[in-house]
Parts: sequence; structure tokens; C-alpha cells
Amino acid sequence: MHVGFVMNPIAGMGGRVGLKGTDGKVAEAVERGATPRAPDRARRALTRLAEVAPEARVSTAADPMGERLVREAGFDPVRVVDPFECDAPEPTETSADHTARVVRAFAGLERETGPGTDTADEDAGDAPVDLVVFVGGDGTATDVATALEGTDVPILGVPAGVKVYSSVFAVSPEDAAEVAATFSRTERREVMDIDEDAYREGEVHPELRAVASVPVADDLQSSKQTASGTVESLAEGVADDIRTRDGEGVTFVLGPGSTVGAIKAELGFEPSPIGVDVWRDGDVVARDATESEILAALGEENVIVVSPIGGQGFVFGRGNPQLSPAVIERCEVQIVASRSKLDDVRALRVDTDDPDLDAALAGWVRVRVGKFETRMMKIA
Repeated sequence: MHVGFVMNPIAGMGGRVGLKGTDGKVAEAVERGATPRAPDRARRALTRLAEVAPEARVSTAADPMGERLVREAGFDPVRVVDPFECDAPEPTETSADHTARVVRAFAGLERETGPGTDTADEDAGDAPVDLVVFVGGDGTATDVATALEGTDVPILGVPAGVKVYSSVFAVSPEDAAEVAATFSRTERREVMDIDEDAYREGEVHPELRAVASVPVADDLQSSKQTASGTVESLAEGVADDIRTRDGEGVTFVLGPGSTVGAIKAELGFEPSPIGVDVWRDGDVVARDATESEILAALGEENVIVVSPIGGQGFVFGRGNPQLSPAVIERCEVQIVASRSKLDDVRALRVDTDDPDLDAALAGWVRVRVGKFETRMMKIA
């Protein structure tokens, strides 16, 4: 197996600082104190790939888009594609064009002759890789799929972005390695993305950007559903329960999305668009809060109210990176969802960036589906 590996080093940086994405917001994310998320996700995928497929041949991109991490995992790259016309840029200076150049070289669509090119394995030449594994979000998926248009080279995403609507991603970095090592066939899947500026204003309009060949496996996520049925009675019941605890000093961390948004509206305030709001003793104490703002608002007793993403089933790790491991570990978790949303998922999932926390959250949980009703679901 010959894998082409490329990482978008800035993917997901805007999430925990409340930017809902990084497209066009890199400088602001850095100013807010954002730190890279993609390298750790890449490291986890490569470490697992080295365990399950140590014989794999790996081509990669010059740093800061993959080479060091590939070598640290124990692989000697077949080829290092250098998409930069001069010295390697800072991670925040990499672009979609750099990704496209790397991927086209992986597919044998153009020969890379830059200063960082390594063609020690002459048999590799310009032959296409068997699979392109990329680390990023929906924007990166679009860049990769578009660059490979007209080819049969399959792609597989290691999820590192904020949104991750597309169905070309594995559920977790480790799952990406497992899929890469074991797949035997592919199918055509949709690459979706949204306008991040509209998303920050609360408007979610996923658009089909490309169609790509993707390995067939159970450990791939589905496309996100944008509608999931009525939630009025559910919202009324949860809001009533929250009100009964007003005056007790309980802090409620109310996650993003339309389901929890209905609860916020029932409490009597305008929910922040696609954001996390914090409520305590009858008042909003933080709106559209970042990770650090949420942590500052927490008290002795804290409850996260969150709803899984329709179609995918993710409770944490997609669309709500502000709810970081540091936040989750200080809170009780209450999951709410409409019946129709749960009907469309086989299991709930978490991907918090902390594998130990993911394991601790796994198991059977009670999900509230109505004013009084609950349903048992398993977090895989």
C-alpha cells in the first residue's frame, strides 16, 4: 500500500476561540490565543498506521505539511513533495494552493521538482498513490477532492476542522489509520462545505463542492443532516428543569445547534448563532463563549446541555470545540435530541482530542427526547 499524506496545519485553529472556523480568520485566531490542532490529530493517525500497517509506503508533503510527523511515526518517506517556491512558510502561511500541488503530485498529475523533493525510491516515480490521507476539515476536503477531479485516486480525511460536514472523514484519527490499512473497495461520496461567514451569523447552508472516491468502511461518518424534527416539547421540559435550579448556583453550559437553541429561546433569550452560551441563576453570564470564557464562568456545580449532530451522532468533537476536555471534565453532561434525530443514527460518538476522555464517556447514556421522555443510546 502506498499512502500520500498531507496535513493542513491550521485546520481547526478557530474552534476553541469561538471563530466557528479558520477560513480567512487565521490572524484573528492567533490573536485570540489559538493553538494548532491538526498536528496532534495527524500524529495520532500516523502512530496508529505504523502499528497496523508498518509495511506501508508513505509519500508526504514538506514541512509544515507533514514530513516531520511522518518520520517521527517511523516511516521513511518514499517521496517528499515540496509545494513551496522558496523557503518553507510558517504554518499560518500555507494555502489551499499548496495542498492542491501536493495532492496532484501524489496522483501523478504533475512532477514535483522543488528543493525538498525526495525521489530516493525511483520505482515510485510519478505513479499515483493508492490513497490520499489528509488532515483537515471540509475546506481541506474540498481542496483535495477538486485537485483529484477526473482521477480514481481515493481520499480519506482525518478530522481536524471545526465543522466536518462531509462524509469523506473517518470517525477519529485512529479510525482513519484502520480504514487506510484494511479497505478493499471504494464508493463515491459527497464533499460538503458551508460559507463560514454565514455560519458565524447562524445560517447553515451546506453546499456540494465535489464528489470523491472514498474507502468503504463502518468507521466513516455520514453527512450532517440540517433538519431533525420539532423540539418544542423537549425544549419546554429542559427549560423548566433549568429554571427549577435557578438560585442554586448551578451553571448551565448550553451548546450550539438548533435543538439547544430552542431551549435557549424557551429560557427567554436570543441564542448566539451557532455558539455556546452560559446560564446561571436566571441570567446569561457568557454569550458565544470561547473555551477560556466558559472555564472562567464555571462554578462548583456545572451541567453541559448538548445535542448530537444529526446523521453523524457526534456529541463532542464536531461543531463545538469550545466544549474542550478541560470544560467537559468539570461538568455533568446532559444530552438532548429529537426522536427523529436519534432514529437516523446507530450510535452516538465523541472525539474530544483526548482519547482517555473519549473512553470515559463511552457506554450507555440516557438521552432526553421529550418533555419527560428519555431514550437509552450508546456512545461508541
